[in-house]
Amino acid sequence: MNIRQIFSLGLLILLVAATICLKGSIYILDEVEQAVVVQLGAPVGEPVTSPGMHFKLPFIQEVRRFDKRVISWDGDPNQIPTRGEQFISVDTTARWRIADPLVFMQRVQNERGATMRLNDILDSVVRDKISATDLVEIVRSKDWKISEEDLARVQTSGEGDEEILLQEVKTGRQELVQSIFDQAASQMPQLGIELVDIRIKRIDYVEDVEQRVFDRMIAERQRIAEQFRSEGQGRAAEIDGDTKQSLAEIQSEANRKAEIIRGGADAEASRIYSEAFGVNPEFYAFLRTLESYPKTVGESSTLILGTNSEYFRYLRNVSAQKELSD
Repeated sequence: MNIRQIFSLGLLILLVAATICLKGSIYILDEVEQAVVVQLGAPVGEPVTSPGMHFKLPFIQEVRRFDKRVISWDGDPNQIPTRGEQFISVDTTARWRIADPLVFMQRVQNERGATMRLNDILDSVVRDKISATDLVEIVRSKDWKISEEDLARVQTSGEGDEEILLQEVKTGRQELVQSIFDQAASQMPQLGIELVDIRIKRIDYVEDVEQRVFDRMIAERQRIAEQFRSEGQGRAAEIDGDTKQSLAEIQSEANRKAEIIRGGADAEASRIYSEAFGVNPEFYAFLRTLESYPKTVGESSTLILGTNSEYFRYLRNVSAQKELSD
């Protein structure tokens, strides 16, 4: 190997080494990233927050990258007693971002560590605020005004409901959430975190209390239903009574008219009978006797009468007239 070849090989090695060194000394940050340069585990210089190309010492320095965007935090629902010792389940959510990556790295290291610290801080603050506040202050706004419809809807509820509804709200939901935010945000700078927002997503009674509330609502609805049913039965009885009274009046009037008509008919029949009897009494008696024969003497009838019975007077006359004709 001659001098030229040795020189070329050395130049190639130097070029490769320079390329490796250059590649190891350049890093690029995205628009949503910020970084801290660490040398042998200790931070070097100020955090890098501007996007683009940046330089560091190769091999002995490394780059710790952190997100610049807003990050969400969702806590687990907690059972918390209010000041009135009413147990409720409170579900909260928050938004935060890394404000100082250097402090963030030193105190919590990464987002997982930050989430654990946020769990402790936010859950503690929420619990303290909720337990020191009445339920009506938690669920209602300060500027909420009761309407006549709302008042009428609860007037038939259990004892005390109307009093609770009319209770004055001194703080309200918005002020409560703001106080939680202020207290929690004051503890964030020491972690390199900025608390952007916090909200109460949902408030529920705990399961056993919720079941008692449901049972009470069911009982109240049943009571109202029984009241409506009782009023309906009372109205039905009233209508039935009026109907029976009207029917009795109609029947009484109909019977009265029927008796009048029947009496008039009987009087007319008596008059006709009387006139007929007056015209020919003998014939009338004869006709009435003939009409009575089929009614009293049938095929299965047996009469024991004397020969001189008045009942057979006309039969005897008929027999005598027949003998004379023969």
